[in-house]
Amino acid sequence: MELTFIPLMLLGAAVVLLIIFFHYVPFLLWISAKVSGVNISLLQLFLMRIRKVPPGVITRAMIEAHKAGLKTLTRDELEAHYLAGGHVERVVHALVSASKANIDLSFQMGTAIDLAGRDVFLAVQMSVNPKVIDTPPVTAVAKDGIQLIAKARVTVRANIKQLVGGAGEETILARVGEGIVSSIGSSQNHKSVLENPDSISKLVLRKGLDAGTAFEILSIDIADIDIGKNIGAALQMDQAQADKNIAQAKAEERRAMAVALEQEMKAKAQEARAKVIEAEAEVPKAMADAFRSGNLGIMDYYKMKNIEADTSMRENIAKPSNSSSKPIKD
Repeated sequence: MELTFIPLMLLGAAVVLLIIFFHYVPFLLWISAKVSGVNISLLQLFLMRIRKVPPGVITRAMIEAHKAGLKTLTRDELEAHYLAGGHVERVVHALVSASKANIDLSFQMGTAIDLAGRDVFLAVQMSVNPKVIDTPPVTAVAKDGIQLIAKARVTVRANIKQLVGGAGEETILARVGEGIVSSIGSSQNHKSVLENPDSISKLVLRKGLDAGTAFEILSIDIADIDIGKNIGAALQMDQAQADKNIAQAKAEERRAMAVALEQEMKAKAQEARAKVIEAEAEVPKAMADAFRSGNLGIMDYYKMKNIEADTSMRENIAKPSNSSSKPIKD
């Protein structure tokens, strides 16, 4: 029993050692590289495992580059880009595509674009096949007050040299929208815009909107223009309503001032009447004092009353009566 157990243990240990050996020394991957014409040694593949670099990714990338004729790529450059957090396979795909399309893209530029967070392979594809970007509806108002809603299609091509540090699609859309608003706003009336929508495209293209961006604008085509609201008429109506409200407020202010002045005059009149009544109340007292002091006699008092009665009669005669104002009928 012990004699049969020992060979099994040795066999198991040998299998484990072979698994560890082929894991750290990818022999089959080395054969694949040699067959493809890539010069790489087993020691280098082993050291990749030690440096925690997947040998399969580096070897496949070197095979692809060698078959595409990119013989300047080295294993150290690919390992350095992988350790920096880059996508080795994506960069190699981009370099191969750029080489086939006669696009000037170096390994340093490709790795810089990849490390900047952009898809370098997609950028190369966009350089070969331009991309069409549909702008959202852009609302603008012509000088005659009519609102226009325009939609544009922007054809762009990736600018490889501006991918690092260049602005993206959002900036292109914002600038195109600004150009459309400026073009429509400078038009005398909305009819001229509807008759010649290509004038918007020409004006926007002349502004060089792709400066500082990662794209090159090839064309701007106005896809649709719709007529919106009559903003000018609405603004005039709002202004008229505002003027009316202001006039009503000023009239109400004047009315309130007039009412306040009337109340003030009434208060002054009541104050004056109160003073007169107060003065009239002093007359009997003065007459009583005159009687006591002998300055006023009974005959003088009667003469004064007669004068008052005569004055009152004259006033009544002088006032026109209601009956005298009526015409006399025959």
